[in-house]
Amino acid sequence: MMGNMGNMGKMMKQVQKMQADMAKLQEELGNRTVEASSGGGMVKAVVNGKQEILSIQINPEAVDPEDVEMLQDMILAAVNEALRQSQEMVSAEMGKITGGVNIPGLF
Repeated sequence: MMGNMGNMGKMMKQVQKMQADMAKLQEELGNRTVEASSGGGMVKAVVNGKQEILSIQINPEAVDPEDVEMLQDMILAAVNEALRQSQEMVSAEMGKITGGVNIPGLF
């Protein structure tokens, strides 16, 4: 019976370390960014590891009052790609901490 208690204590320490590592990672990810563009670089979006859009840059040549829909599509494409890249970055970093084990509710 005592062996099980020792294993439980060891497991709890591992969980606590994982939680501390994840808290540190969350803070670091807020400072890491990814950039994506669309329309041949006409629209660029920068997103951080917290999936926050930090900036959107639009080349003035992309602004055509006759075709606002094209500009909207380029913005959506750049933002969605930047968000996707950010999520991949977070998943990769989380995998390093969790050893690839998916733990629901961590993020």
